[in-house]
Amino acid sequence: MRWKRVSGQGDMEDRRGQSSPYGGGLPIPLPIGKAGGGLGLIVIVVLALLFGGNVLGGGDGGGALSPGGVDETVPRAPAGAQTSDTSGGTSGDDAFEFTKFVSKDVQDMWTTVFQQSGKTYARAPVVTFTSGTATGCGPASAQTGPFYCPVDHRVYIDLSFFQELSRRFGAPGDFAAAYVIAHEIGHHVQSQLGIEEQVREKQQDDPGRANVYSVQLELQADCFAGVWARSTYDRGLLDPGDIEEGLQAAAAVGDDRLGARSREQWTHGSSELRVKWFRTGYDSGNPGDCDTSGVDI
Repeated sequence: MRWKRVSGQGDMEDRRGQSSPYGGGLPIPLPIGKAGGGLGLIVIVVLALLFGGNVLGGGDGGGALSPGGVDETVPRAPAGAQTSDTSGGTSGDDAFEFTKFVSKDVQDMWTTVFQQSGKTYARAPVVTFTSGTATGCGPASAQTGPFYCPVDHRVYIDLSFFQELSRRFGAPGDFAAAYVIAHEIGHHVQSQLGIEEQVREKQQDDPGRANVYSVQLELQADCFAGVWARSTYDRGLLDPGDIEEGLQAAAAVGDDRLGARSREQWTHGSSELRVKWFRTGYDSGNPGDCDTSGVDI
């Protein structure tokens, strides 16, 4: 991926080297280890209100954004095995800078999408940490994996996960890491739209289908990540093989690949479904096409 260093702090909150866990609510993590009609109506109405009522049709997606606010060009992102040093060394700094660029680029796109629909997008801080940190959703550790906390509206990432993504899950490459970041910010978009809150209510009202609702939420975040990926293609930021890296990462974190023994245990969706919905967002470039309420497991 063709990325550039972002001047200033961007959206980042750097807690590397700090640790102070406390209790809280419910995170929406990227995992490392019959659709409800009510939910379907909620999702369709929310997407229609935000994206002009064209839920299933085409559209211009995020549009062509200019990178903006950048200074030093860096030709390739140091993802995968090159990001293992998160203690302040060169590799860790590069991983931090890459995360800063991607988070800014993703949220710049969503700011534009919301503005075009007459809405205001509140940016999510992206917290980087080592070992452990405090969150509004309870203590986080490297074992938790990247996640979005809807209580404090932050994305949390231990940068060593990018090495884990490459070595353990077989999904190397800079755009694999970018997919993870865009997916978690997608959860923040859901929170901004009120979708996340409605899903939690449906899970409480219908606990027997809680996992189905969770899978629908996760697949929509994959689709939102695909919408952003399309915007990077439109702006000439992709290198050959980048989309394949994103698709490989989506497949690598499918519940069936991560050892879920039955569909009833799924919380994020199969590899096939995750790839399908990332591809849906990428092919369309329109967040209005990310209605996953008809998905069943």
